[in-house]
Amino acid sequence: MIEPLSLTNSPIHFGTDGWRGVLGVDVTIQRLLSVAAASAQELAYRAGSEFQSRKVIIGFDRRFLAPEFAEAIASAVRGCELEPLLASSPVPTPACSWAVVNRQALGALVITASHNPPEWLGLKIKGSFGGSVDGDFTKAVEKRLVAGGITMPNESFTERFNARKEHLDCLRSKIDVPSLVSGLKAKSLKVIVDPMHGSAAGCIKDLLGGSDKGLVEEIRDARDPLFGGNSPEPLANNLTQLIERVKSSNNSGQLTVGLAFDGDGDRIAAIDEEGNFCSTQSLMPLFIEHLVKYRDLPGCIVKTVSGSDLMSSVAKGLGRSILEFPVGFKYIASEMISGEVLVGGEESGGIGFGMHLPERDALFTALIMLEALVVGELPLGQRLRNLQDTFGGCGTYERRDIRLKSMASRRKLEGFLADTPPSLVAGQKVKEVIRIDGIKLRMGLNHWLMMRFSGTEPLLRIYCEAPNKDLLSSALDWAIQLAKNHE
Repeated sequence: MIEPLSLTNSPIHFGTDGWRGVLGVDVTIQRLLSVAAASAQELAYRAGSEFQSRKVIIGFDRRFLAPEFAEAIASAVRGCELEPLLASSPVPTPACSWAVVNRQALGALVITASHNPPEWLGLKIKGSFGGSVDGDFTKAVEKRLVAGGITMPNESFTERFNARKEHLDCLRSKIDVPSLVSGLKAKSLKVIVDPMHGSAAGCIKDLLGGSDKGLVEEIRDARDPLFGGNSPEPLANNLTQLIERVKSSNNSGQLTVGLAFDGDGDRIAAIDEEGNFCSTQSLMPLFIEHLVKYRDLPGCIVKTVSGSDLMSSVAKGLGRSILEFPVGFKYIASEMISGEVLVGGEESGGIGFGMHLPERDALFTALIMLEALVVGELPLGQRLRNLQDTFGGCGTYERRDIRLKSMASRRKLEGFLADTPPSLVAGQKVKEVIRIDGIKLRMGLNHWLMMRFSGTEPLLRIYCEAPNKDLLSSALDWAIQLAKNHE
């Protein structure tokens, strides 16, 4: 049943990709049923009468109560006179996106909080095109929630399907996996995977041949709703076990690369042969070069405003145009739907390919990365350094997240930055102020500082790219002090 939200309840607002909050506080079963019903109604409304399907895919990750909540919202979807199709096991979110396209469904509702802390839960909405819905869609859902309306959950049989298998079969159809496996063996390249206890666990093993223990090793693959006490986000400080495992393997003479996936399997990071953390900032240039030179595929490059200048340098050096959007993969997905895109990526680990889905898919990205390493002559770290030497660009890059005292503190700091943009950053003159998303202060090529706020938490994200570590550290320290002074 959808009820008008009372003034005593905090309003439901969607962030850059879905609605999320603390389980039992922000996200309750009653609120989730309302959000699911409103989302399903909006999917049906936007499809129109010419769209014959009435199916809505429902998926879930490995978080606490995610399976139970997924089954519960099936009744809400059925109450909207639609047909829920429920994944039979926890799956990466991209598996649900593929199921939408493969089964020609209205869209998907996925119970997940992605990379957020363990106590969080939420819901992502995927449109009929197989990607995240845009801001206009989620605002319409919010309006439905405020307006209210009655739908009675329909408790009945829910059809289940093997979304995981369908997704892996899709990946096998788009990548020559037997050749990839042969190439990895020929190079004696071992892959260590860290799914961070999330729903991508076991997928790379299944794709590359789980029985071949010398090829793929997996750590932290068991379900743990607490994610070992950390957020399941593939950042360097959350991947110490993977980094040490890769370094140890390489030190023993075994050439090894590490792969890490976030909690719902749509974000990726890598660890090179020297144990260095490789974010999207490093990997995107590799994908651009590989897809242009080896696969000779058409399309432009799309990045978010927080992405490294190296992406632009490589794209332009290879004769490709580059577009820049706010943070959030939905902006990249929109361009992938309307134009011809080779590859699009955001700083936080989400990468999408025009030959696949208008959606970030960490498993597909992992296969493309391994393909690039098999085709190339050098291991990952050396390949990335060669790209920097050839095209120029990122000397150093770092992101720091600063938790503020409250949402009120966030709004105060946000107002200050909007009204009084700094003219100096750690003594360096600001040459350009960019407001595509948050505030980005550019001091020069490959030298900038960006500050933007999380859409779901009192969190300030600080991004910086600089020619050297000293300039990087001084800019980041300056930004942290600025935030403390104006909370």
